[in-house]
Formats: sequence, C-alpha cells, structure tokens
Amino acid sequence: MTNDPLVIFTPSGKRGNFPIGTPILTAARQLGVDLDSVCGGRGICSKCQITPSYGEFAKHGVTVQPDALSDWNAVEQRYQDKRGLLDGRRLGCQAAVQGDVVIDVPPESQVHRQVVRKAVDARPMAMDPAIRQVVVDVAEPDMHEPTGDLERLIAALADQWQITDIHAPISVLRGLQPALRKGKWQVTVTLHKGHNATHHTLINVAPGYDDSTPYGLAIDLGSTTIAAHLTDLRDGSVAASSGIMNPQIRFGEDLMSRVSYAMMNPGGDQEMTKSVRAALNTLSIEIAEQIDISPDQILEAVFVCNPVMHHLLMGIDPVELGQAPFALATSNSLSIEARDLDLTALNPAAQVYILPCIAGHVGADAAAVALSEQPGQSDDLVLIVDVGTNAEILLGDKTRVLACSSPTGPAFEGAQISSGQRAAPGAIERVEIDPVTKEPRFRVIGSDIWSDEPGFDAAIAVSGITGICGSGIIEAVAEMRIAGLLDPSGLIGSAEATGTPRNIPEGRTYSYVLHDGTADGGPLITVTQGDIRAIQLAKSALYAGARLLMDEMGVDKVDRVVLAGAFGAHISPKHAMVLGMIPDAPLNQVFSAGNAAGTGARIALCSVAARAQIETMVHEITKVETAIEPKFQEHFVNANAIPHATDTFPELSAIVTLPQVNFNTGGGDNAGGRRRRRRG
Repeated sequence: MTNDPLVIFTPSGKRGNFPIGTPILTAARQLGVDLDSVCGGRGICSKCQITPSYGEFAKHGVTVQPDALSDWNAVEQRYQDKRGLLDGRRLGCQAAVQGDVVIDVPPESQVHRQVVRKAVDARPMAMDPAIRQVVVDVAEPDMHEPTGDLERLIAALADQWQITDIHAPISVLRGLQPALRKGKWQVTVTLHKGHNATHHTLINVAPGYDDSTPYGLAIDLGSTTIAAHLTDLRDGSVAASSGIMNPQIRFGEDLMSRVSYAMMNPGGDQEMTKSVRAALNTLSIEIAEQIDISPDQILEAVFVCNPVMHHLLMGIDPVELGQAPFALATSNSLSIEARDLDLTALNPAAQVYILPCIAGHVGADAAAVALSEQPGQSDDLVLIVDVGTNAEILLGDKTRVLACSSPTGPAFEGAQISSGQRAAPGAIERVEIDPVTKEPRFRVIGSDIWSDEPGFDAAIAVSGITGICGSGIIEAVAEMRIAGLLDPSGLIGSAEATGTPRNIPEGRTYSYVLHDGTADGGPLITVTQGDIRAIQLAKSALYAGARLLMDEMGVDKVDRVVLAGAFGAHISPKHAMVLGMIPDAPLNQVFSAGNAAGTGARIALCSVAARAQIETMVHEITKVETAIEPKFQEHFVNANAIPHATDTFPELSAIVTLPQVNFNTGGGDNAGGRRRRRRG
C-alpha cells in the first residue's frame, strides 16, 4: 500500500499514485495518458490544459478536496492575462498533486482526438418538418392606418399563405423592421409549428427572397459520447456529422456514478448540466464550421438520450432515478426553446424537441431506436441491442414489443481496461490470433493494414500503437477463447499450458501480450485477467437483459439480431457471439443498424408525423425493469461463462469450434489463472 495521493484521469480511466508535488503533466506521461505539450512544461503552449473535479466520487472511492492541487501560480496567471483560460481550467505542467484528485483531459488537450464512431445512416427521410419557409409581401406603413410592422406581416401571412396564430419571440421582433425595409417590404419568413402546437412560432425574417438552407441538429446525447448530425431541413440529407466526448465523464463513467455524484455533492447536478450544455454549444459551432455556415442557420435541435442524460440536459436533479421506483420528472416528449437550455450557439429563436422516454431507465434513446428500426412492424422476432455505457434492448414483432435497459458499464468503450483507451488513432481496433501458433495480428485506428503486412510500420508512424479500444478488447478476448488461451470460465492459462510465451505471469494470474513496444519506448499492451473480468461483467449484464426479455416473451431463441450504435458498426457478429454478448442465432441473421438512435433523432427532426408516431408507440412498448427482476441475477451469473454456462449455441458451434480447456486445475505450475496451494 502507498500513502501517495491517487490521480485518476478521465476519459481514459487511467489511475496511479504519485508523490505530493508531482506535476499533473508528469503523472499523465508516466501513466500513458494522452495529454499534449510542446513547450517542455514552461507554461507557454497551453496545450496541457486540464480540468480538475472536486467532491465525493463514490465510483472511484475518493473524495477530492479543494486543495487537491497546488495553488494557482504566476505562470498560469501570466497565461490567463495574455490568452485566457476557460473557467475551471489549469495548466497540467504547473498544477501539482497535493491530494487525491480526478483530472479531466479535454479534447483539445489530447494529442490523439477521440473518434466518435456513430456514423450516420444514409437512408432517405420522409420530409414533413416543423420548419417552413415562405416569401411574403408586406403592406407598407400608412399614417392613415396606424398598425405595427408585425401586425401587417401577420395579416400578409394570413392573406397570402393562410397561416394564422403567429407568435413572435423578442429576438425575431428586434430584427423585423430592418429586414422589411432592406427587402423593400418583401421578406422570407421562417416558421416553426410542432405537431401539438396551436400556433406558429416566427423563427427568422430575412430581407427579400432568401434561399439560405434551414438546418437542424439531430443529437444522440450518450453517457460517453455526444454525436450530432447537421441535417438539411429541405430534403433530409446530412450535411455534416461530428461528435465529442461527454464532459460529464469526469463526474462518473456510468449513469449511477453521476447520480451518486449529484446525491453526495450539493449542486453537483447543476455542475453536470452546465458542462454538457457547454459541450453542446461547442459541438454546434464546430459542426457549422465544417460546411462554412453560421450556427444561426441551425433552427431546430432534436435530442435522444437516456433518462439520466435527459434530466441533466434539462437541469433536473436525477436523484429519483437512483432509487426505486425510478420515477422520471416527465416521460412525455418536450417541445421547448433552445435558449431555455442555454444553447446559445443556435439561432436565438431555435426550438428543441426531446423524444419521450419509455419508462424509468428506458429512455428517449431507446424510443429513437424503436422509431428507426420499427420492431413492432417485424414479421419475425427481432432482438435489437444498442450498446454503450448503458445498453438499450428491444425484443418484439407485430404482436408485442418489450424493452429494458442494462448497465453494461464503460468496458465496451475501452475504459476499466489495463491498456484501454477511447477510440482514437493508434488504438488497436481489430485482433486475430492464430489458433496454432498463438501469435496475434491486429489493426489500429487510422490504418487498414494489418500488423503482419508490409507497410504497417510506415502507416502508423505518426499515431504509433497507443492502446486498445472497445472493439479491440472485445475481439481480443473472443480470439483468446477461440485459440485456447482462455477457458470457458474466463481464466487465462500459463505459458506451459497454452504453449505460448506470450502468456506471462502477473501476480497470481496471467496476461496475454498483444504487443510489446517497450524496446522502442512504446507501451506493453496486454490483456490481463482483470480485463477479462471487466468484459465478462459487461457482457453478462447485456446477455441477462436480453434473456429477461426472452423469458417475458416465452421464447428461447430469436429469429434476427440487430446490433446498433458504434458497437454494432465495429464488432463482428462472430466475436460477439463467441463472447456470449448476444443469444445464439444464424450469423447471416445478425445485422448492423449503425447509430440507430441517431437515425431515430433524424427521423423525428424531419417529420412531425414521426413525432406523433413515437409518442403513441412508447405507450405500446412493455418495459421490463432489470433492477428488480429476480431472475436477472441468475441470468447474469450463468452469462459469466464464455459464451455461456447453460445456454447452448448450436448456430455458433456449426462454424466455430471452441477448445474444451480448463485452467483452474488447482495447484502446482498449473495451466490456470489462479495458483492455489493445496492444504494437507
């Protein structure tokens, strides 16, 4: 044990103990945390900016005191005076460890930026948007008929377009008179009318005929990542997509950690609300810059999110979601003004629509998946799995649709893994292990060349090999099982038992060496027994949730599996099934739906009829609560085995033969992950 303070970095999840006085930049370098610096720690470049978090962090088992870092110093003040630092930021080269501390590394301080892999579905959209643009000729003012410009505009809209019941926000009213006079009494009017609205809202008035494209944002607000799709509201096409890490990660990697932070730290919920709203404004500006438009052209945003993110976005304390009966402040859809959410980067009169939640822990993201994939219209029984830090699972056909949420945790995102990292250039994302030689080969993000192919070293010269992301660790564990390096219980065998020196001892267990870059100053990337356990816990929660829905439906098999989200797009069905993440099914009936939640958000953005549809649909979906279901624990324990302790996988067995090995032999120089001493 050490008495040195514990330093925890987010979003990487890396942690270590360091003596008092250690600069944060030094701690980051020793742990392999991706924190930039080009000035040698002189406080000139500002690339090592970090954000410390204070308070009680139950998930990490630490309480961060206000004096956890050294005091603000003259170098930081000099930089603040010359260039300015965002509120709460410190320079990692200047701030030194004084006590246990949680440090967030913002995206702009990372050498290798996170790749938010929630790609857009290119399907065509049925267009029926809430936004409408019309050109109108307005009567000029007349001293003999003293009416205001707004009143004459409203009269013109009624006369020329039969549009009545107009509401004009003050932000639009301020620009009305200049627009009318510049356009010589002809203006292009942008209106918004939701499917439940009784009036039209005036969003913008532009002089003359204005053919500027109206845009909307479809936003998938996830626990770990935020993905946004800038959508043309005339034809539904996606003009740009972008994503960032959810800055709330520094308050807790999973949802219950954030609820706990809000419970234990007065004002903690508002801290998290402020951070995510700031990130949304940053994301809006960045995505507008991609196509060289003003964010002022973004007139509406549609959000899908889980219930905790839903509450924190709206500024509602999520404490009730942390305890039974998991009551939502509201489960209905919400139509509000963007300014009420402090989304100041959008048009001042922009509107926001938030999809309805299904129930307690089954949120608007699950509703969006249902809108996108339409399980209630399926002739066959389809299981839809949207995996992130929290898994949304739907099972249904034309007769009935069930839904649940399962707490998989951040392991699938590369967190809580010894060599894990978020998806970024240099991260191992694909793995294959030869079942005979036990030698691995892999691919890293940023290159399509495998590690044993010519040109690999040149292809990764810039990024290097930095760690392993979620898709990489999933494939690595599955490949270890196929190659006989791992037994069904999840134990890694010794070098003697498995026939490869790549299995090295680590304490009382073993690890598999995936890549050793230490000779060139690079990292040693291994899959440890702890990594296996983290993946087992995550996949068991996922499988148990799916199994509960199957129990409720009265079936032991599904006809079709749809993998949604970044997980679905980047994990092979074979590896998912070898691990036992999903139930057995024909591999040709396992499909990827991409970012189905994001697609559902786009559908709702482009169609008010779709909004009415999902508001009806959520009341027809039966929610199963995993937290209070007695059989969840039984299913969870059985699912710890790889692929499963009791459920058979005949479809998988037809194409993959899993070695029947057992490394828990109980003694000596065994083949096991645990060396046990026999007692006489």
